[in-house]
Amino acid sequence: MTDFRARLLRGDTLYGTLLAIPSPDVAEIVAAAGFDWLFVDGEHGSFDAASLVAVLRAAGDTPCLVRVPPGDEPAVARALDAGAAGVIAPQVHTAAAAARLAALAHFPPAGVRGVGVTRASGYGGRLGEYLAGAGGRTAVVVQAESAEAVDNIEAIARVPGVDAVFVGPNDLAASLGHPGQLDHPAVTAAIGRVLDACRAAGRRAGIFGMRPDAVRPWMERGATLVTVGADAVLLGQAARALRAEL
Repeated sequence: MTDFRARLLRGDTLYGTLLAIPSPDVAEIVAAAGFDWLFVDGEHGSFDAASLVAVLRAAGDTPCLVRVPPGDEPAVARALDAGAAGVIAPQVHTAAAAARLAALAHFPPAGVRGVGVTRASGYGGRLGEYLAGAGGRTAVVVQAESAEAVDNIEAIARVPGVDAVFVGPNDLAASLGHPGQLDHPAVTAAIGRVLDACRAAGRRAGIFGMRPDAVRPWMERGATLVTVGADAVLLGQAARALRAEL
């Protein structure tokens, strides 16, 4: 598998899309489209431990970052043990919360992640090798999606062990009092502040949008970890387009 974290830190533009349907068939189909990575949504998607492993296995060589449910600390290790290339933590509002995520994602002495016989270590067959290299391969991404996170973004972006900050535009707009208004000046200013803080701290920035034209302006501002669309939306759009044509 491609060393996803190395590409992220290098500043490569990494295109992905979001998976919320807990189906290995969907993951396999989407992975075959050639995305650089897949955003597996364990926050809003209905994944359990078994379906998460099945989706990661079906994705094959396409790296997956798993968004864990907010406040669910054991979910961080479960995602990494299942074979995810990294984790995305939603609702990270402070530098202390970002530091806690980084600790959960790494083995001692860098963090507090527990050691187990898991898929990521070849079910124990590559445990030594895995423990030696996991710290350098595990991508740790926090989401900035609240007014509080934006207020603290300069400190969040400088937390050791955090590789990237990913903007959640919809939640951020709602937190700022402008739900659904992604083009509101207060929302665009907040997103710009996040990207500027990442650049100043030497961290990568990520952005989500439903269409390419929604993310291109932020890519021009430095966002390299890019997610466009979602499996359910893509399926619905294709079905409606086909019905309309018929």
